[in-house]
Amino acid sequence: MQNMLLFDRWNLSEVVVTDQGLVKYLNLRPVVVPRTYGRKSGDFRKNEMNIVERFMNKLMNTGHTGKRHKRTSGRFTGRYQNIMRETEKAFEIIEEKKKQNPVQVLVKAIENSALFEEIAAYQLGGIIARKAVITSPQRRVDLALRLITQGIYKSTFKSKKSLGEVIASDIMAIADNDPKTIPIRERIRIEKEAEGAR
Repeated sequence: MQNMLLFDRWNLSEVVVTDQGLVKYLNLRPVVVPRTYGRKSGDFRKNEMNIVERFMNKLMNTGHTGKRHKRTSGRFTGRYQNIMRETEKAFEIIEEKKKQNPVQVLVKAIENSALFEEIAAYQLGGIIARKAVITSPQRRVDLALRLITQGIYKSTFKSKKSLGEVIASDIMAIADNDPKTIPIRERIRIEKEAEGAR
């Protein structure tokens, strides 16, 4: 198990999760090729799937982006092999620029874009009331992956950069907590709303 390197290059056993709430939900078990062919899918088994594989699966379909989802969802077509190749290329760029394990940078980006609080709406008589709720760790990871991949999708649209270059630049910016990136901006916005609804 110790000799298994992701893409035969990166050691997952040296990656450290600093956010203690996410330790159980970011699977960093060593794998060579992050591909289980859906054997670990489902609501309660996704924690058994390697976090790099979950990230690549999310790149295949980033999820709902509001009312435009119907128009944009037709664009999510392609092969897993292409996504894997572009992710590997992005990891090479990250390693070259940051001089550290790219999976560590991805984990840092997920930690930075994971919400702590969000808004829950409920009906109270004839009005809809809003209340701040603490986000569960599982949902924090799910939302972070969704926000990161949606940000990458929006950055690649009408861009001359390759997908690998956009993935690398977005992940590095999110890991550095850049407020211009979509996931960090959304996290700040939602947490401010939740603070106002307390």
